[in-house]
Amino acid sequence: MKRLVRRRDIVDYATYEDSRASSRPAAIAAKKARRVHLGDYLTFAFENSETLRYQIQEIMRVERTVREADIEDEINTYNALLGDSGDLGCVLMIEIESESERTLLLTQWRDLPEHIYVRLADDTRVYARFDTGQVGDDRLSAVQYLQFSVEGRVPVAVGTDLLGLESEVQLNPLHIAALTEDLSRT
Repeated sequence: MKRLVRRRDIVDYATYEDSRASSRPAAIAAKKARRVHLGDYLTFAFENSETLRYQIQEIMRVERTVREADIEDEINTYNALLGDSGDLGCVLMIEIESESERTLLLTQWRDLPEHIYVRLADDTRVYARFDTGQVGDDRLSAVQYLQFSVEGRVPVAVGTDLLGLESEVQLNPLHIAALTEDLSRT
């Protein structure tokens, strides 16, 4: 099984449009198996080559991308999200409906990425690596790209120990099976 999206995995947007209706259910199921909600505001979307391929194809479809350099750039950008072999990559979405509350919390939670972890079966916490460019001087971006250096070990929980936001959720069997499959890819 492959770990990264390769150029040959991506078709032009017109060809993708022709098969989109039949391929979307599998992609959505793959995304669902990797989506974890933590508390009221945090959603983790763990990624693999299938979910990334879907994202790339959708972006190409919407943006009508045809230039080879632009396609390669999308592939490289998304593949970087996965991190190194044995790592798990995910997108953290901080979902706060109220604009005023969002502004306040993203300011208060500026240090959140430093406090996100996955917990392994032996109770070891592996804290996220993150892009410091997504944390401004005064606030946090509502979308964070995280990587967990789990060294091929499958987490059993996701949590945060940020003061005032402490929470942890156990991964269900569907999550664990999906992440086990992802970590087995080379």
